[in-house]
Amino acid sequence: MSLLSQLRAAAQKRAAYRRTLNELRGVPAHLAEDLAIYPGDAKRLAREAVYG
Repeated sequence: MSLLSQLRAAAQKRAAYRRTLNELRGVPAHLAEDLAIYPGDAKRLAREAVYG
């Protein structure tokens, strides 16, 4: 894989991480509580969802 391909893939994953994080942060409090998603877990959940 070329350097340019690696950089493109990394940028795409970072964008997906930011989108996922923003979505998790936008979940209404009552729904987040029902799903056991706490504000402090948003970064970890987004990272796991995108990077594995």
